[in-house]
Amino acid sequence: MPINAAHRTIAAGVHLVPQPFRAFAVRSDEAQHASEARAPYGRVHVVRTDFLDASSLAGLAAEGRSRVQIEAFSDIDYATTSWSALASAAPRVADWIGSVAGALQLTGVLGPEPEGYRRCVATRIDYLACCGAGFHNDVSRHWSRCLFWILALAVDDVEFVMPHASVRLALTPGDLVVFDQTMAHGLCRPADDGQAVDTSFDAREGCHQLFLTGELLLTDAQWAALGSPWLPVEAQERLGALDLMVAEFDDRSGAIKRPRALRDSMKRSSCHVDTPSG
Repeated sequence: MPINAAHRTIAAGVHLVPQPFRAFAVRSDEAQHASEARAPYGRVHVVRTDFLDASSLAGLAAEGRSRVQIEAFSDIDYATTSWSALASAAPRVADWIGSVAGALQLTGVLGPEPEGYRRCVATRIDYLACCGAGFHNDVSRHWSRCLFWILALAVDDVEFVMPHASVRLALTPGDLVVFDQTMAHGLCRPADDGQAVDTSFDAREGCHQLFLTGELLLTDAQWAALGSPWLPVEAQERLGALDLMVAEFDDRSGAIKRPRALRDSMKRSSCHVDTPSG
């Protein structure tokens, strides 16, 4: 496998939860989990890859930027690509799927076997471009059952921040990050002390960031193995959990807006689908 990577894990399981809640949990808008919720995954994985040299990073950055449109702070744009297109932009990478899947396998989030990682990687791959990012989370559709991964292609003086987990991660090109996107996250300047400040990305060099990104879809058994099993909403309600499906975040600080208005969010009567199963 053409990869030599260093993997480290950042603890992200101790959460800053607003009163009157004591924990976070995420519900689903899919019928199969309409009456259940899971705790957020309590780790962020960082893999330092070395299969992209400077020439490959430059080729990918040029290709990616030609396919997205970013104008202002916190703009985010995606462009679906293919492994053949990536091979054309970065021909020095001999085995794209094997390289990315091998890096993801080091995290162990899908278990030890390589097939699951290759299957997820082969399913879809996107360019992701932004100009910094105000705090937000991604939960809708099937994303409550996923972890996200991002592979940094062009980043300069920027941090990946998860404010409720006290995570501040300085990014460099070649970093691959796996995280639970149901937690609030954003991209900030290190000098802004974990705040997403629009003027820090305004018309200055390095104001745009570019990534490759994809999803890791987990089974219920895999979520349980990670310590975040799907449980009945009543169990999460007893734990005092706030539903991240309906949380709204301050763009700059990540603070949860009006938490007391969410008191009854973790109840079976407030499921997010029209036709729950069972």
